[in-house]
Amino acid sequence: MIKIHDMKYSIARVFFFSLILAVLGACANDELTPYYDQRTQEPGKVVIQGYNAMIDSVQIAVNGKFIEIGKAKNNTAFVKKIEKNYEFVFFENEVKTFVITNKRTKVILGTYQFTTQEPNSSLYFYVKEDLWLDSAEFLKPGTLSQSGYAGFKFIFPSVNKYSASGYTGSLDGIITKNNGQLLGVAENINKSTPSSFIEFPYSTPTGIKMELVKHGTTESYIPGKKVIVSLTMTNNKSKYIVLEEKQDLNGAFSGVEGVINLADYFSF
Repeated sequence: MIKIHDMKYSIARVFFFSLILAVLGACANDELTPYYDQRTQEPGKVVIQGYNAMIDSVQIAVNGKFIEIGKAKNNTAFVKKIEKNYEFVFFENEVKTFVITNKRTKVILGTYQFTTQEPNSSLYFYVKEDLWLDSAEFLKPGTLSQSGYAGFKFIFPSVNKYSASGYTGSLDGIITKNNGQLLGVAENINKSTPSSFIEFPYSTPTGIKMELVKHGTTESYIPGKKVIVSLTMTNNKSKYIVLEEKQDLNGAFSGVEGVINLADYFSF
């Protein structure tokens, strides 16, 4: 029969021996699998603002893992607007790679890398069929200099898509009221960078028009065809318009529209 004091001694001896084994095991495996993560850690954050105007859903993966969108659990795909503050941890000099893909086709739309050099960053993008625009500075509309004004910037990604004009230089947009009064000229409209910002006093009627011409001239970029874009000015609002060439039922060039206003989809 084991006495109580002897039993206490035996339990203490077993516990002490087990503790030694645990410590030795941890040390032996330290180089392979540390029992706690010894890497330096730094918090990171990417503010995501995007708009998907496609029929197909879009997914965002970070280092190969899709992030959840919205409040529904396991929802990793989205259409229309997305706003998310994605917070994470950088381990050592880890690089976080964000890959945006079309869920159905698996086509990669954009790839971005974030490091500890800029732990708090942003990811802005707008996507529709045959159109991808990104970065906060690129998507930001112009700033009005005073109240009572209206402003515009333009970009023309689909220039020559249907017109096949052969002209590859920048365009200017001569903006007038419907009565012919000149409001100003937006310069250097092209397919890859924003035009100059133009602003003017708001007035009614709000309908205005813009004639697209070769930069520095009054000559249409399409030989023998005047190209007019209908626009609407809004008081105290700066717009960033995506110009789009359109086609008729036969596939021929039919004109240019300025319906998409990027300023409607983002907050800065």
